[in-house]
Amino acid sequence: MPRYIAFLRGINLGKRRLPMSRLKALVEELGFAQVETFIASGNVVFSSQVSDMNQLESRIATHLEASLGYDVDTFVRTTEEIARIGRAKIFPEDGLDGITIHVGFFQHKLVSDITQKLAAVRTDLDEFRVAGREYYWLCRSRMSSESKVWTLPEIKALRLPTSTMRNMSSIRKLIAKHID
Repeated sequence: MPRYIAFLRGINLGKRRLPMSRLKALVEELGFAQVETFIASGNVVFSSQVSDMNQLESRIATHLEASLGYDVDTFVRTTEEIARIGRAKIFPEDGLDGITIHVGFFQHKLVSDITQKLAAVRTDLDEFRVAGREYYWLCRSRMSSESKVWTLPEIKALRLPTSTMRNMSSIRKLIAKHID
């Protein structure tokens, strides 16, 4: 049975706190098998016969909203897609000291105009790359909070669709534990 990973936006931030055991149980209620959570930030690994990503995202988001009382944007990838993301060396600085790389997940591929504009945004600390339904953010700082890139007018003007982001080191840990 195919394996998937759901990345949930905003889980365990602010007032959206829930034990991972509860999240696991909610996803199991959908009939998915081999459900596991990975770190307490809304990463759920599961198996399903359903192969339509939009259907998986919709089913999970709808069930979580009904159960929790708030929207939970959901982004699903196959384990093969996540393994590819983890192996990718999008930026030559990947792995160097003081470098942080994040991967962001969209539900759909960006239109090429927005892709080009996002990739053109650069600061002394920041660079972006877009590949398919993911974007990669290079931050030349250990603390991404030092970057002000998300407040730039050119980023705000893009009106990017909802996404969720994970640190690349977390993605690689997830791969080591649940995919390799």
